[in-house]
Amino acid sequence: MGSPAIAILGTGAYAPAKILTNEDLAKQVDTSDEWIFTRTGIRERRIAGADETTSSMAAAAARVAMADAGITAADIDLIIVATVTPDLPMPSTACFVQNHLGVPVSAACFDLNAACSGFIYALDTAWAMLGSGRYRHALVIGAEKLSSVVDWTDRTTCVLFGDGAGAVVLGPAKGTAQILGARLYAEGTHTNLLCIGGGGSNVPNPSANPEGPQRHITMKGREIFKIAVREMEEAARDILKQHGLEADRIACVIPHQANLRIIDAISQYLNLPADRFFVNLDRYGNTSAASIPLALDEARRSGRIKAGDTTLLVAFGAGLTYGSALVRW
Repeated sequence: MGSPAIAILGTGAYAPAKILTNEDLAKQVDTSDEWIFTRTGIRERRIAGADETTSSMAAAAARVAMADAGITAADIDLIIVATVTPDLPMPSTACFVQNHLGVPVSAACFDLNAACSGFIYALDTAWAMLGSGRYRHALVIGAEKLSSVVDWTDRTTCVLFGDGAGAVVLGPAKGTAQILGARLYAEGTHTNLLCIGGGGSNVPNPSANPEGPQRHITMKGREIFKIAVREMEEAARDILKQHGLEADRIACVIPHQANLRIIDAISQYLNLPADRFFVNLDRYGNTSAASIPLALDEARRSGRIKAGDTTLLVAFGAGLTYGSALVRW
């Protein structure tokens, strides 16, 4: 007997109410709407309030996903939160989410850090755990409060990032809908290209220099761009080849929302028209692990994804990590 088929039963998203536009940023740093948009495709991003945490946003998205799936907190026996901005270094944000939602103590709860690829890593992990038969329903959440780790004086990075959360419920497949596969990769030789330099065991006390780069996201943008295009293309081609699919069989691509130039390059290399790619980068910026589930929920609710469609998810992030997944609805 093979492993049971697992599907995405529901999706949900949460975005903070506060909108920070490019014009707003131009009042803080030497930049402009034109400079930001032509280089990134971003017009605005959401910023969490002081009373909002990664876990509270994750729980809000999870509630929507559970309602969409028609299940309750009592049905959940696994929570995985993909994030680089946990509420605390310890305990896991997933445990805070469990408490917010009232999920039973019998549930397994843990965080996963694969940066902007985190949601695909978490999806594959939960898929495997449910496939073992030991778990039935999982919450897979990507959530970030990146505004808490952005250097708001650095115009090369502060214009890129936003806050938010997206969630899916995984469970036994109904009909033909199911997760078809996933592929994960990492290149640890490039850990210095995109990182937060302090707070871990290597630099445990960044408070010695509260305004220093150890507290903030630092990035070598040109190097990241080149590698991101190459590796997202590789991840996409590999999973299509594995499943014997031509690119034109994909109804909708949900890419990590980092930079419109990266998405356009992937579109060209895969020889897929731009309208096959769902993009909400202009309104949310780069929300790291939250970007794919947030876009996935929007794509479903706007009608871009329909029953029977095959969707490709593809991401790239710090680590360096990258990965892809195929979902049939």
